[in-house]
Amino acid sequence: MDPKVYTVSELSQGIKYLLESSFREVWVEGELSGLKVSSLGHTYFDLKDATSNISGVLFRGFGANLKFDLQNGLLVRVRGNITTYDKQSKYQLMAKEVVPAGIGPLQLAFEQLKKKLQAEGLFDQTRKRPIPALPQKIAVVTSPTGAAIRDILSILKRRYANMHIIVAPVKVQGQGSKEEIAQAIKDLNEGFPDIDVLLVGRGGGSMEDLWAFNEEIVARAIAGSKIPVISCVGHETDFTIADFVADMRAPTPSAAAELVVKCKVELAANIAGLERRLLQSLRIYYENLQGKFHRLISSRPMVNPLVLLERPTRRLDEAVEELLFTLADKVRHAGERLNLQSEKLKALSPLFPLKKGYAIVKDMKGKAVKTAAGLAPGDRLSLQFAEGRAEAEVLNAGNGGAGSAAEGKKRKPEAKGGAGPQQETLW
Repeated sequence: MDPKVYTVSELSQGIKYLLESSFREVWVEGELSGLKVSSLGHTYFDLKDATSNISGVLFRGFGANLKFDLQNGLLVRVRGNITTYDKQSKYQLMAKEVVPAGIGPLQLAFEQLKKKLQAEGLFDQTRKRPIPALPQKIAVVTSPTGAAIRDILSILKRRYANMHIIVAPVKVQGQGSKEEIAQAIKDLNEGFPDIDVLLVGRGGGSMEDLWAFNEEIVARAIAGSKIPVISCVGHETDFTIADFVADMRAPTPSAAAELVVKCKVELAANIAGLERRLLQSLRIYYENLQGKFHRLISSRPMVNPLVLLERPTRRLDEAVEELLFTLADKVRHAGERLNLQSEKLKALSPLFPLKKGYAIVKDMKGKAVKTAAGLAPGDRLSLQFAEGRAEAEVLNAGNGGAGSAAEGKKRKPEAKGGAGPQQETLW
Protein backbone atom coordinates (compact mmCIF):
# COMPACT_ATOMS: atom_id res chain seq x y z
CA MET A 1 0.00 0.00 0.00
CA ASP A 2 1.36 3.33 -1.01
CA PRO A 3 1.99 5.85 1.83
CA LYS A 4 -0.19 8.96 2.04
CA VAL A 5 1.52 11.97 0.51
CA TYR A 6 0.59 15.43 1.79
CA THR A 7 1.10 18.70 0.06
CA VAL A 8 2.77 21.41 2.11
CA SER A 9 -0.51 23.26 2.45
CA GLU A 10 -2.36 20.10 3.52
CA LEU A 11 0.22 19.39 6.19
CA SER A 12 0.19 22.99 7.40
CA GLN A 13 -3.59 22.97 7.59
CA GLY A 14 -3.59 19.67 9.45
CA ILE A 15 -1.12 20.99 12.03
CA LYS A 16 -3.14 24.17 12.39
CA TYR A 17 -6.35 22.23 12.97
CA LEU A 18 -4.69 19.89 15.43
CA LEU A 19 -3.23 22.72 17.51
CA GLU A 20 -6.32 24.90 17.49
CA SER A 21 -8.61 22.03 18.44
CA SER A 22 -6.28 20.75 21.14
CA PHE A 23 -5.43 24.14 22.68
CA ARG A 24 -8.65 26.05 22.01
CA GLU A 25 -8.43 28.11 25.22
CA VAL A 26 -5.51 27.97 27.59
CA TRP A 27 -3.97 30.06 30.35
CA VAL A 28 -0.21 30.47 30.11
CA GLU A 29 2.01 32.10 32.74
CA GLY A 30 5.35 33.59 31.81
CA GLU A 31 7.52 36.69 31.63
CA LEU A 32 6.89 39.28 28.92
CA SER A 33 9.75 40.20 26.59
CA GLY A 34 10.28 41.57 23.12
CA LEU A 35 7.22 43.84 23.30
CA LYS A 36 6.44 45.62 20.05
CA VAL A 37 3.37 47.62 19.03
CA SER A 38 2.58 47.80 15.33
CA SER A 39 1.29 50.83 13.48
CA LEU A 40 -2.19 49.27 13.60
CA GLY A 41 -2.10 49.02 17.39
CA HIS A 42 -1.50 45.25 17.65
CA THR A 43 0.95 44.15 20.36
CA TYR A 44 3.47 41.40 19.62
CA PHE A 45 5.44 39.77 22.40
CA ASP A 46 7.29 36.72 23.64
CA LEU A 47 6.24 34.79 26.72
CA LYS A 48 9.06 32.88 28.37
CA ASP A 49 10.13 30.96 31.42
CA ALA A 50 13.49 29.54 32.46
CA THR A 51 13.78 27.09 29.51
CA SER A 52 11.20 27.86 26.82
CA ASN A 53 9.77 30.68 24.78
CA ILE A 54 6.52 31.16 22.82
CA SER A 55 5.48 34.01 20.56
CA GLY A 56 2.20 35.79 21.10
CA VAL A 57 0.01 38.54 19.73
CA LEU A 58 -2.63 40.74 21.38
CA PHE A 59 -4.81 42.36 18.77
CA ARG A 60 -5.92 45.95 19.28
CA GLY A 61 -9.53 45.05 20.08
CA PHE A 62 -8.52 42.90 23.04
CA GLY A 63 -5.75 45.28 24.12
CA ALA A 64 -8.19 48.15 24.56
CA ASN A 65 -9.64 46.39 27.61
CA LEU A 66 -6.34 46.34 29.51
CA LYS A 67 -6.25 48.41 32.71
CA PHE A 68 -2.45 48.50 32.88
CA ASP A 69 0.50 48.87 30.53
CA LEU A 70 2.39 45.82 29.30
CA GLN A 71 6.07 46.00 30.18
CA ASN A 72 9.08 43.80 29.46
CA GLY A 73 9.95 41.68 32.48
CA LEU A 74 6.40 41.69 33.85
CA LEU A 75 5.10 38.32 35.03
CA VAL A 76 1.64 37.79 33.53
CA ARG A 77 -1.01 35.19 32.84
CA VAL A 78 -2.33 35.14 29.29
CA ARG A 79 -5.63 33.59 28.18
CA GLY A 80 -5.89 32.64 24.53
CA ASN A 81 -5.60 29.88 21.94
CA ILE A 82 -2.75 28.37 19.98
CA THR A 83 -2.68 28.86 16.24
CA THR A 84 -0.15 28.74 13.43
CA TYR A 85 1.10 31.09 10.78
CA ASP A 86 1.10 29.00 7.60
CA LYS A 87 3.67 30.92 5.60
CA GLN A 88 6.42 30.55 8.23
CA SER A 89 5.40 27.26 9.88
CA LYS A 90 5.33 29.02 13.23
CA TYR A 91 2.86 28.65 16.03
CA GLN A 92 1.90 31.42 18.40
CA LEU A 93 -0.39 32.27 21.29
CA MET A 94 -3.28 34.49 20.23
CA ALA A 95 -4.06 36.39 23.45
CA LYS A 96 -7.53 37.51 24.46
CA GLU A 97 -6.84 38.53 28.03
CA VAL A 98 -3.73 39.45 29.99
CA VAL A 99 -3.59 39.81 33.76
CA PRO A 100 -0.63 40.34 36.08
CA ALA A 101 0.45 37.34 38.07
CA GLY A 102 0.33 37.94 41.83
CA ILE A 103 -1.25 41.43 41.66
CA GLY A 104 -4.57 42.67 40.35
CA PRO A 105 -4.69 44.57 37.04
CA LEU A 106 -6.23 47.67 38.63
CA GLN A 107 -3.62 47.82 41.35
CA LEU A 108 -0.88 47.33 38.79
CA ALA A 109 -2.31 50.08 36.61
CA PHE A 110 -2.53 52.34 39.68
CA GLU A 111 1.12 51.74 40.57
CA GLN A 112 2.30 52.24 36.99
CA LEU A 113 0.48 55.57 36.54
CA LYS A 114 1.54 56.76 39.99
CA LYS A 115 5.18 56.05 39.19
CA LYS A 116 4.90 57.76 35.81
CA LEU A 117 3.28 60.96 37.07
CA GLN A 118 5.57 61.14 40.08
CA ALA A 119 8.59 61.00 37.76
CA GLU A 120 7.11 63.96 35.85
CA GLY A 121 6.90 65.98 39.06
CA LEU A 122 3.10 66.19 39.21
CA PHE A 123 3.12 65.19 42.89
CA ASP A 124 5.76 67.72 43.99
CA GLN A 125 4.76 69.93 46.90
CA THR A 126 6.43 72.92 45.25
CA ARG A 127 3.75 73.03 42.53
CA LYS A 128 0.81 72.81 44.92
CA ARG A 129 -1.06 76.08 45.53
CA PRO A 130 -2.57 77.26 48.81
CA ILE A 131 -6.33 77.08 49.25
CA PRO A 132 -7.91 80.56 49.78
CA ALA A 133 -8.87 81.17 53.42
CA LEU A 134 -12.15 82.91 52.56
CA PRO A 135 -13.32 81.78 49.12
CA GLN A 136 -16.24 83.67 47.59
CA LYS A 137 -17.07 81.20 44.82
CA ILE A 138 -16.73 77.40 44.94
CA ALA A 139 -17.27 74.82 42.19
CA VAL A 140 -17.99 71.11 42.74
CA VAL A 141 -17.35 68.42 40.11
CA THR A 142 -19.33 65.32 41.11
CA SER A 143 -22.48 63.35 40.44
CA PRO A 144 -25.65 65.43 40.79
CA THR A 145 -27.54 62.50 42.32
CA GLY A 146 -24.99 61.04 44.73
CA ALA A 147 -24.76 61.46 48.49
CA ALA A 148 -21.53 63.45 48.13
CA ILE A 149 -23.18 66.53 46.62
CA ARG A 150 -25.93 66.50 49.24
CA ASP A 151 -23.39 66.37 52.06
CA ILE A 152 -21.28 69.12 50.53
CA LEU A 153 -24.21 71.50 49.96
CA SER A 154 -25.61 70.84 53.42
CA ILE A 155 -22.34 71.63 55.17
CA LEU A 156 -21.65 74.72 53.06
CA LYS A 157 -25.13 76.09 53.73
CA ARG A 158 -24.79 75.47 57.44
CA ARG A 159 -21.32 76.97 57.74
CA TYR A 160 -21.79 79.90 55.37
CA ALA A 161 -25.26 80.29 53.91
CA ASN A 162 -24.53 82.98 51.29
CA MET A 163 -21.63 81.16 49.62
CA HIS A 164 -21.72 81.15 45.80
CA ILE A 165 -21.60 77.51 44.64
CA ILE A 166 -21.40 76.11 41.10
CA VAL A 167 -22.14 72.39 40.54
CA ALA A 168 -20.72 70.69 37.45
CA PRO A 169 -22.73 67.41 37.11
CA VAL A 170 -20.71 64.46 35.77
CA LYS A 171 -20.68 60.69 35.78
CA VAL A 172 -18.29 59.46 38.46
CA GLN A 173 -18.03 55.80 37.41
CA GLY A 174 -18.47 53.63 34.37
CA GLN A 175 -17.85 54.26 30.70
CA GLY A 176 -17.31 57.90 29.78
CA SER A 177 -16.89 59.07 33.38
CA LYS A 178 -13.22 59.93 33.12
CA GLU A 179 -13.83 62.06 30.01
CA GLU A 180 -16.72 63.94 31.66
CA ILE A 181 -14.72 64.70 34.81
CA ALA A 182 -11.69 65.95 32.86
CA GLN A 183 -13.87 68.07 30.55
CA ALA A 184 -15.77 69.63 33.48
CA ILE A 185 -12.50 70.72 35.10
CA LYS A 186 -11.37 72.26 31.82
CA ASP A 187 -14.72 74.01 31.21
CA LEU A 188 -14.79 75.54 34.70
CA ASN A 189 -11.28 76.92 34.24
CA GLU A 190 -12.18 78.47 30.90
CA GLY A 191 -15.70 79.66 31.69
CA PHE A 192 -15.38 80.71 35.33
CA PRO A 193 -11.88 82.07 35.98
CA ASP A 194 -13.15 83.84 39.13
CA ILE A 195 -13.76 80.55 40.95
CA ASP A 196 -11.62 80.47 44.11
CA VAL A 197 -11.47 76.71 44.70
CA LEU A 198 -12.61 73.53 42.96
CA LEU A 199 -13.82 70.34 44.70
CA VAL A 200 -13.48 67.12 42.65
CA GLY A 201 -14.71 63.82 44.05
CA ARG A 202 -17.44 61.36 44.93
CA GLY A 203 -18.61 59.15 47.77
CA GLY A 204 -17.14 55.78 48.73
CA GLY A 205 -17.12 52.56 46.76
CA SER A 206 -14.92 49.73 45.54
CA MET A 207 -11.69 50.31 43.68
CA GLU A 208 -13.55 49.73 40.45
CA ASP A 209 -16.17 52.31 41.43
CA LEU A 210 -13.50 54.92 42.18
CA TRP A 211 -11.41 54.08 39.14
CA ALA A 212 -12.34 57.17 37.11
CA PHE A 213 -10.23 59.20 39.56
CA ASN A 214 -7.24 56.96 38.84
CA GLU A 215 -7.31 57.70 35.12
CA GLU A 216 -4.47 59.67 33.55
CA ILE A 217 -6.82 62.05 31.73
CA VAL A 218 -8.37 63.15 35.05
CA ALA A 219 -4.98 63.46 36.75
CA ARG A 220 -3.65 65.71 33.98
CA ALA A 221 -6.82 67.83 34.01
CA ILE A 222 -6.34 68.45 37.74
CA ALA A 223 -2.64 69.19 37.27
CA GLY A 224 -3.44 71.67 34.48
CA SER A 225 -6.15 73.50 36.44
CA LYS A 226 -5.43 77.16 37.17
CA ILE A 227 -8.01 76.99 39.97
CA PRO A 228 -6.76 75.33 43.20
CA VAL A 229 -8.22 71.81 43.46
CA ILE A 230 -9.27 69.80 46.52
CA SER A 231 -9.62 66.08 45.82
CA CYS A 232 -12.31 64.33 47.91
CA VAL A 233 -12.80 60.76 46.71
CA GLY A 234 -14.28 57.91 48.72
CA HIS A 235 -13.53 57.29 52.38
CA GLU A 236 -10.54 58.22 54.52
CA THR A 237 -8.73 54.98 53.65
CA ASP A 238 -9.20 55.39 49.91
CA PHE A 239 -6.35 56.93 47.92
CA THR A 240 -6.54 57.78 44.22
CA ILE A 241 -4.18 59.32 41.71
CA ALA A 242 -6.32 62.48 41.89
CA ASP A 243 -5.40 62.81 45.59
CA PHE A 244 -1.69 62.93 44.79
CA VAL A 245 -2.04 65.47 41.97
CA ALA A 246 -4.53 67.84 43.66
CA ASP A 247 -3.40 70.85 45.67
CA MET A 248 -5.07 69.36 48.77
CA ARG A 249 -6.60 65.99 49.66
CA ALA A 250 -9.70 65.76 51.82
CA PRO A 251 -10.50 62.31 53.27
CA THR A 252 -14.21 62.63 52.35
CA PRO A 253 -16.47 65.05 50.45
CA SER A 254 -17.92 66.25 53.77
CA ALA A 255 -14.44 66.95 55.10
CA ALA A 256 -13.68 68.92 51.93
CA ALA A 257 -16.68 71.17 52.55
CA GLU A 258 -15.54 71.77 56.12
CA LEU A 259 -11.98 72.49 55.03
CA VAL A 260 -12.85 74.92 52.27
CA VAL A 261 -15.22 77.14 54.25
CA LYS A 262 -14.78 78.21 57.82
CA CYS A 263 -17.89 78.27 59.96
CA LYS A 264 -19.65 81.64 59.85
CA VAL A 265 -20.09 81.57 63.63
CA GLU A 266 -16.38 80.88 64.07
CA LEU A 267 -15.51 83.72 61.72
CA ALA A 268 -17.80 86.11 63.56
CA ALA A 269 -16.26 85.06 66.90
CA ASN A 270 -12.75 85.53 65.53
CA ILE A 271 -13.63 88.96 64.15
CA ALA A 272 -15.17 89.98 67.49
CA GLY A 273 -12.03 88.82 69.29
CA LEU A 274 -9.83 90.77 66.90
CA GLU A 275 -12.04 93.82 67.42
CA ARG A 276 -11.63 93.61 71.19
CA ARG A 277 -7.88 93.23 70.89
CA LEU A 278 -7.71 96.17 68.51
CA LEU A 279 -9.72 98.42 70.83
CA GLN A 280 -7.61 97.38 73.80
CA SER A 281 -4.41 98.12 71.90
CA LEU A 282 -5.74 101.52 70.85
CA ARG A 283 -6.73 102.33 74.45
CA ILE A 284 -3.28 101.40 75.75
CA TYR A 285 -1.65 103.41 72.98
CA TYR A 286 -3.84 106.42 73.76
CA GLU A 287 -3.06 106.22 77.48
CA ASN A 288 0.68 106.08 76.74
CA LEU A 289 0.41 109.12 74.48
CA GLN A 290 -1.63 110.98 77.08
CA GLY A 291 1.00 110.27 79.76
CA LYS A 292 3.78 111.47 77.49
CA PHE A 293 1.81 114.63 76.73
CA HIS A 294 1.25 115.49 80.41
CA ARG A 295 4.93 114.90 81.19
CA LEU A 296 5.88 117.11 78.28
CA ILE A 297 3.70 120.09 79.17
CA SER A 298 4.86 119.98 82.80
CA SER A 299 8.54 119.82 81.93
CA ARG A 300 10.89 122.80 82.64
CA PRO A 301 11.34 123.81 78.97
CA MET A 302 7.59 124.02 78.47
CA VAL A 303 7.18 126.15 81.67
CA ASN A 304 10.12 128.44 80.77
CA PRO A 305 11.05 128.15 77.07
CA LEU A 306 14.10 130.38 77.58
CA VAL A 307 15.73 127.47 79.35
CA LEU A 308 16.13 125.89 75.96
CA LEU A 309 18.46 128.78 74.98
CA GLU A 310 20.79 128.54 77.96
CA ARG A 311 23.01 125.79 76.74
CA PRO A 312 23.17 126.93 73.07
CA THR A 313 23.95 130.50 74.22
CA ARG A 314 26.70 129.31 76.52
CA ARG A 315 28.19 127.16 73.78
CA LEU A 316 28.05 130.14 71.37
CA ASP A 317 29.88 132.42 73.84
CA GLU A 318 32.55 129.80 74.40
CA ALA A 319 32.96 129.36 70.65
CA VAL A 320 33.29 133.15 70.12
CA GLU A 321 35.89 133.48 72.89
CA GLU A 322 37.86 130.58 71.50
CA LEU A 323 37.69 132.08 68.02
CA LEU A 324 38.87 135.55 69.21
CA PHE A 325 41.73 134.01 71.18
CA THR A 326 42.77 131.96 68.16
CA LEU A 327 42.64 135.00 65.87
CA ALA A 328 44.64 137.17 68.30
CA ASP A 329 47.28 134.47 68.66
CA LYS A 330 47.53 134.14 64.89
CA VAL A 331 47.85 137.93 64.45
CA ARG A 332 50.62 138.09 67.08
CA HIS A 333 52.57 135.29 65.44
CA ALA A 334 52.08 136.86 62.03
CA GLY A 335 53.39 140.25 63.32
CA GLU A 336 56.45 138.61 64.80
CA ARG A 337 57.20 136.83 61.57
CA LEU A 338 56.71 140.11 59.64
CA ASN A 339 59.16 142.02 61.89
CA LEU A 340 61.71 139.24 61.56
CA GLN A 341 61.45 139.24 57.80
CA SER A 342 61.63 143.03 57.74
CA GLU A 343 64.89 143.00 59.74
CA LYS A 344 66.31 140.39 57.40
CA LEU A 345 65.28 142.52 54.42
CA LYS A 346 66.90 145.61 55.90
CA ALA A 347 70.14 143.69 56.52
CA LEU A 348 70.20 142.72 52.87
CA SER A 349 69.69 146.35 51.67
CA PRO A 350 72.77 148.05 50.12
CA LEU A 351 71.99 151.16 52.22
CA PHE A 352 72.35 149.29 55.51
CA PRO A 353 76.24 149.68 55.69
CA LEU A 354 75.87 153.45 55.23
CA LYS A 355 74.65 153.78 58.81
CA LYS A 356 78.07 152.53 59.93
CA GLY A 357 79.88 155.42 58.11
CA TYR A 358 80.36 153.93 54.74
CA ALA A 359 79.46 155.73 51.50
CA ILE A 360 78.53 154.63 48.01
CA VAL A 361 80.82 156.13 45.37
CA LYS A 362 79.53 156.65 41.85
CA ASP A 363 80.90 158.51 38.85
CA MET A 364 78.92 161.29 37.28
CA LYS A 365 77.14 158.76 35.05
CA GLY A 366 75.79 157.00 38.08
CA LYS A 367 78.04 153.96 37.75
CA ALA A 368 79.38 152.58 41.03
CA VAL A 369 83.13 152.98 41.56
CA LYS A 370 84.48 149.87 43.16
CA THR A 371 88.29 150.53 42.94
CA ALA A 372 90.57 153.60 42.64
CA ALA A 373 92.48 152.16 39.72
CA GLY A 374 89.99 153.45 37.22
CA LEU A 375 90.06 157.08 38.49
CA ALA A 376 92.13 160.01 37.27
CA PRO A 377 92.87 163.38 38.87
CA GLY A 378 90.06 165.80 38.19
CA ASP A 379 87.33 163.14 37.97
CA ARG A 380 84.22 164.14 39.78
CA LEU A 381 82.43 161.69 41.98
CA SER A 382 79.02 161.42 43.67
CA LEU A 383 79.03 160.24 47.29
CA GLN A 384 75.93 158.68 48.86
CA PHE A 385 75.85 158.68 52.71
CA ALA A 386 73.33 157.31 55.11
CA GLU A 387 71.91 160.80 55.24
CA GLY A 388 72.47 163.02 52.23
CA ARG A 389 74.87 163.19 49.30
CA ALA A 390 77.99 165.10 48.27
CA GLU A 391 80.24 165.56 45.25
CA ALA A 392 84.02 165.34 45.25
CA GLU A 393 86.90 165.77 42.82
CA VAL A 394 89.77 163.35 42.53
CA LEU A 395 93.05 165.07 43.32
CA ASN A 396 95.33 162.10 43.20
CA ALA A 397 94.45 158.69 41.75
CA GLY A 398 96.04 155.45 42.86
CA ASN A 399 96.49 153.94 46.31
CA GLY A 400 96.37 157.35 47.99
CA GLY A 401 98.79 158.62 50.67
CA ALA A 402 99.72 161.48 52.99
CA GLY A 403 100.41 163.85 50.14
CA SER A 404 97.02 163.66 48.70
CA ALA A 405 95.41 164.06 52.09
CA ALA A 406 97.33 167.25 52.72
CA GLU A 407 96.26 168.65 49.41
CA GLY A 408 92.70 167.84 50.09
CA LYS A 409 92.72 170.04 53.17
CA LYS A 410 93.43 173.12 51.04
CA ARG A 411 90.22 172.77 49.00
CA LYS A 412 86.96 174.29 50.01
CA PRO A 413 83.99 171.94 50.05
CA GLU A 414 81.42 172.51 47.35
CA ALA A 415 77.84 171.97 48.18
CA LYS A 416 75.73 170.31 45.50
CA GLY A 417 72.44 170.03 47.29
CA GLY A 418 70.85 166.99 48.92
CA ALA A 419 68.79 166.11 51.87
CA GLY A 420 71.66 166.38 54.40
CA PRO A 421 74.94 168.23 54.94
CA GLN A 422 77.33 168.26 52.01
CA GLN A 423 80.73 166.59 52.39
CA GLU A 424 83.78 166.22 50.15
CA THR A 425 86.11 163.28 50.08
CA LEU A 426 89.73 163.85 49.09
CA TRP A 427 91.72 161.19 47.28
